[in-house]
Amino acid sequence: METLKTERRWEQGPRVVAIGGGNGLSTMLRGLKQYTKNLTAIVTVADDGGGSGMLRADLGMPPPGDIRNCMEALANTEPVMERLLGYRFTEGSLTGQAFGNLLLAALNGISASFDEAVARMSQVLAITGRVLPVTNANVALEATFENGARVVGESKIAAFKKAQDCRIRRVALLPGHPAALPATLEAIRAADLILLGPGSLYTSIIPNLLVDGVAEAVCAAAVPRVYISNIMTQDGETEGMTLSEHVAALLDHAGPGLIDVCLANCAPIRPELLERYREEGSEPIAVDRAALKALGVDVVERPLASEESPFARHSIDRLAQAVMELYEDRAHTKIF
Repeated sequence: METLKTERRWEQGPRVVAIGGGNGLSTMLRGLKQYTKNLTAIVTVADDGGGSGMLRADLGMPPPGDIRNCMEALANTEPVMERLLGYRFTEGSLTGQAFGNLLLAALNGISASFDEAVARMSQVLAITGRVLPVTNANVALEATFENGARVVGESKIAAFKKAQDCRIRRVALLPGHPAALPATLEAIRAADLILLGPGSLYTSIIPNLLVDGVAEAVCAAAVPRVYISNIMTQDGETEGMTLSEHVAALLDHAGPGLIDVCLANCAPIRPELLERYREEGSEPIAVDRAALKALGVDVVERPLASEESPFARHSIDRLAQAVMELYEDRAHTKIF
């Protein structure tokens, strides 16, 4: 009987929309799929580096990497299939390429659109929920820095920022105003909870908000909207930025009313990890409550950092539990 109750709660769980890209988003999805089957991941397609960039250049398709990571996180497959999807070739012209990327590229070749290919791969993997590219458009990411310099290409931004030795002022998509996937906007409008992040601020989260209609849909949503803070500042992207400065960048690109609350880590980072990150110019993101309050955003701190990971990363279980507890609290008290 208890098993049936648990299954029913899972099937009737909240409709959660998670917006972002990169490893942070897939980590969160692995935990959330234990609480609800009604998950939608909306994923950036601005990546142009690594294996994804190679396939994008060779085949003219959107980058598959972040999409693949999210599908792996939500997949209900045998361990061998999971290993196969993440397998990276070590020899020949495919060196560094993930098999999952090639599978999605093949599906894209026999499908009418990229989102159709993603849907077909989702069926093959029997994923929990849905993974949606934010747009089918072939977009590039341009960064403008505080000194006026510009660079085009998501994979070039970090190195260019270090060379300029100044902060990123804005990012933009080229061409501008790409159309959002209709299913993306529908998912946001139907959501019970909207999550932004965790992930790279300027290269994983904000690019989604630059697609036509996405930011407007999030701002108009009468549901809890939560920004999941990274644990550390990111080398080559957000060095020296406090949590309120992360939020200010989001609001600057998307407009007011985007976020109700930030979920941030308060667990200490192991000394050996801190030392390694400091050598890269990264540090724990400072939670400046007064500045966040001035922006109209609340903050909730929970011990979210993994105690086992060799990196300063979120714990899959801790993060998912904190998100669901925050949802229960906000949804029932209508504080958003």
